[in-house]
Amino acid sequence: MTKRVREYRPGSAFPGVIGRTVDESTPAWPAPLRAKQGAPDVIVIVLDDTGFGHLGCYGSPIRTPNLDRLAAEGLLYTNMHTTALCSPTRSCILTGRNHHSNNMAGITEISTGYPGYTGVIPFENGFLPEMLLRHGYATFAIGKWHLTPAEQTSAAGPYDRWPLGRGFERFYGFLGGDTHQYYPELVYDNHQVDPPKTPEEGYTLNEDLADTAIRFIADTVQVAPDRPFFLYYCTGAMHAPHHVPEEWSDRYRGAFDDGWEAYREQVFRRQVDLGIVPEGTEMAAHDPDVPRWEDLPAEERRLYARMMEVFAGFLEQTDHHIGRIIDYLETIGRLENAIIMVISDNGASAEGGPTGSVNENKFFNYVPESLEENLAALDDLGGPKYFNHYPWGWTWAGDTPFRRWKRETYRGGISDPFIVHWPAGIRTSGEIRRHYAHAIDILPTLLEALGIEPPASIRGVAQSPIEGTSFAGTFDNAGAPERRTTQYYEMIGHRSIYHDGWKAVCPWPGPSFTEGGAFGQPISAETLRDLDARGWELYNLREDWAESRNVAADHPEVLQELITLWYIEAGKYSVLPLDGRGVERFAEPRPQITPDRKRYVYFPGTQGVPENTAVRVLNRSHVIAAITDIPPGGAEGVLLCHGGNTGGYTLFVQENRLHYIHNYVGSRVFHLVSGEEVPEGRVVLSYQFEKNGEPEIKKGKGAPGTARLYFNEQMVAEMDLPLTTPILFGLGGSLTCGRSGGSPITPAYTPPFPFTGTLHRVVVDVSGERIEDHEAEIRLALARQ
Repeated sequence: MTKRVREYRPGSAFPGVIGRTVDESTPAWPAPLRAKQGAPDVIVIVLDDTGFGHLGCYGSPIRTPNLDRLAAEGLLYTNMHTTALCSPTRSCILTGRNHHSNNMAGITEISTGYPGYTGVIPFENGFLPEMLLRHGYATFAIGKWHLTPAEQTSAAGPYDRWPLGRGFERFYGFLGGDTHQYYPELVYDNHQVDPPKTPEEGYTLNEDLADTAIRFIADTVQVAPDRPFFLYYCTGAMHAPHHVPEEWSDRYRGAFDDGWEAYREQVFRRQVDLGIVPEGTEMAAHDPDVPRWEDLPAEERRLYARMMEVFAGFLEQTDHHIGRIIDYLETIGRLENAIIMVISDNGASAEGGPTGSVNENKFFNYVPESLEENLAALDDLGGPKYFNHYPWGWTWAGDTPFRRWKRETYRGGISDPFIVHWPAGIRTSGEIRRHYAHAIDILPTLLEALGIEPPASIRGVAQSPIEGTSFAGTFDNAGAPERRTTQYYEMIGHRSIYHDGWKAVCPWPGPSFTEGGAFGQPISAETLRDLDARGWELYNLREDWAESRNVAADHPEVLQELITLWYIEAGKYSVLPLDGRGVERFAEPRPQITPDRKRYVYFPGTQGVPENTAVRVLNRSHVIAAITDIPPGGAEGVLLCHGGNTGGYTLFVQENRLHYIHNYVGSRVFHLVSGEEVPEGRVVLSYQFEKNGEPEIKKGKGAPGTARLYFNEQMVAEMDLPLTTPILFGLGGSLTCGRSGGSPITPAYTPPFPFTGTLHRVVVDVSGERIEDHEAEIRLALARQ
């Protein structure tokens, strides 16, 4: 007969009996942490760069049957708001605090040294999984993270702000802002891994993430079926690169040939018919930055239509794999009592520029897109060769019926799709909710639905107040009072505030780039005074739902009250100082986990060293020296590389020749090859770049210089580099040693292309010393081996 296990609450007195021997004693066990019986599973799905007018259930012609199903069986919200950018919104979702309270004013890569801007989320702002762990939940994060300071995402850590350091028990995804959908840079828990398949074998990230989510769920429920789980599922879609096999994109052949104005009209009519947009709403006017479709040359229309076909196929494929998770939950009987929330982190993205892009990295390096290059890429869009993104016209269309887009605090940037599905807990279905809400309200809503109080402390750290407000009362009551009456917004200098049906907006650099100038302009004190005097707009959202009529001149007293209120909120939540700079913030000096140095040493097998922690060779003289033993018959493979097909450099041996390639943002390739074969035996294979001019950053040009290759002290090749990459090799580009990782920097080889000789180490010297010192370094290296 099975003996009953006696349990007691950990920390309380032992209730058993302790005698001299076991037969005189009675055991008792500290009770394991168990969830409340019947506790629902929680799934938060975060789409990336998906506009208000992109999902089928929000009026789009793009097919999203699985998300539509969630809306039809649950609730569709029309007044959910985000921060206008990804990392800040994600921090709001997981903490219930405003993004500046989380020190997440922008993405981590543009952090600055001010409270509210450091990119370091304080531990007193606890994460939802940290709270749910205390109540017996299993916790999984899948997909995009982008909440760890960029300088802390290497294998050197620290790991306390990685997913497993903030309450998730398991993680599979990528740490940065985006990644290649065919060659992703994947992290499993706390270590980097390669994708399980190649693109040639049919790999796509969407399928991989869904497979892993299903596996994580299965691992838990088959062993502990009574244990609820929290799944934080963040697709790389619909962020660039818009990558999807042709079988998906070709389903939309010809669907967008009528252009972006036609798309907006079609979606707007359907939104009104569905009741998503109130009757009498006036759609926002044609954006000044977007050309009229009918005025474009035929070849441009063909290119832009194909870019949207790829986007649409990508979204349908994303929906399909989300549907696989939903179907699995239904199969195992977990769908009924699962709270599923679906949200986008911001509005549609304008990072493709006015003509679209085949390489997002050009945007970050001030390199203008070439229409000719983009047209040449047309037949390969969606495949692994390019890092493509559609043009502004489709961005504007994706945010129907609003104006503007991601990074701006008009409704196009901050009003996002939001769906709640919970059959066991919500008595109604297929209804619309119009209550004003913000991403910070999601956490307190979930806690209320689960019957959980916010903890006073987590791991001994006293917790800050939750700044969000629960909207759980709207689940069963369309007439529930609106609890959020005020919300401030700020993103890269673009400001707005909502209060009781009114909204004031101070756009920066202006209402459009045509009217105000290029994105990323710094804000001086004089400029700010002028903006506060003349730059604010006012909208009555109860009468003008789409922000189409500026009524500032009619209600100056309301506008002044809202401007004052914005500054009050800014003081409360550490919003100041305003910083309108864009790309320049990528190069802002930041604390590193080790002091800055002039000499970096990498060993074979090193992979995934991210941009912010890798040696920075841009715009400076430098030497890359690989200490090798070449066997009889020669060797081949990568010695050191950094980047991917969006740009980077690689030093490698092929066909017994030493090669160096600098891929300039995917547009030009500078290829230097040794004039003679690599000798056998101990040899230092090196590359030297000697800077001979200054960079022109705003023109997209890094420093020019002379490039040379060496076998030991012998120079074997030389060429001039008229320009180099100016700012960065890409948000997803990492450094590897002894092999290639991610997408190929050059088609000259296929990753991973490991080095087949003996590679002892690679030394990168960025001291700027001239060639004489390089030769001394070589002699020293040879003497030590």
